[in-house]
Amino acid sequence: MAANGVVSDKSLIVSFGEMLIDFVPTVSGVSLAEAPGFLKAPGGAPANVAIAVARLGGKASFVGKLGDDEFGHMLADILKQNGVSGDGILFDQGARTALAFVTLRADGEREFMFYRNPSADMLLKPEELNLDLIRSSKVFHYGSISLIVEPCRSAHLKAMEVAKGAGALLSYDPNLRLPLWPSADEARKQILSIWDKADIVKVSDVELEFLTGSNKVDDETAMKLWRPNFTLLLVTLGEKGSRYYTKNFRGAVDAFHVNTVDTTGAGDSFVGALLCKIVENPTILEDEAKLREVLKFANACGAITTTKKGAIPALPTEADALALINGA
Repeated sequence: MAANGVVSDKSLIVSFGEMLIDFVPTVSGVSLAEAPGFLKAPGGAPANVAIAVARLGGKASFVGKLGDDEFGHMLADILKQNGVSGDGILFDQGARTALAFVTLRADGEREFMFYRNPSADMLLKPEELNLDLIRSSKVFHYGSISLIVEPCRSAHLKAMEVAKGAGALLSYDPNLRLPLWPSADEARKQILSIWDKADIVKVSDVELEFLTGSNKVDDETAMKLWRPNFTLLLVTLGEKGSRYYTKNFRGAVDAFHVNTVDTTGAGDSFVGALLCKIVENPTILEDEAKLREVLKFANACGAITTTKKGAIPALPTEADALALINGA
């Protein structure tokens, strides 16, 4: 038992940040203005990661604030229905749940228009955090959207500090959404302001270029983002797979080729799979052969997620991922 009287759960992955509703056009390849109608798709990267973990049989909890409205309660229910603990969920009486209108271009990539002025997730205060839950995590995962404005930014920094103090591994996926930031420079500055604190960092090829100012996605560019205290740095390359960097080794793992319909949630699925496997066996971070197996599994999970519309319905089970690996 931990000193605070809470049983320390060494398999719990706590995901911190925003959960929102994406409104996705009923037809692909049109602008938002041209869309004849929209479907509700629950999302928000940290929430997607929590559900990805639970879908793979891991233990997940989400910490964040939703509006005390129909959409907020719907999202809380979706977390619970998907096996994610709701102990860290709060409701704000004064602000609405965040919304995003997302258009899927003909190539499956996305464009966003956000309604957050302010939304409930931005109003999470440090004193509202469930610190016992955060202290009980084995891995504490977060993005950068929660750094954009106060008071959520202070809550984010406090939660990281408490998790780190309790011995959790800190996992960071910046999940860049430029339209939400006042400027590109501010986004870069704030995303990098907490860079050194993480143990595990995952960036996409686009984020790598954005954060380094380079137009090359290679080892030299990736190493500009490496810090001595990191355990693992990952660069995801979409259909080209992923690259990994640790203190002792580096390399690349190929992607699985599938019929891509919608890339939403693929990165979150990859992260959830990776964190699940690290919690099961932390020694994979020291063993290149084991790490490569885990990244192959994470790549398979990411690939499967692109084969259906929407993030949450498309997140795979372990059996789905193994079927793709064994069938490839």
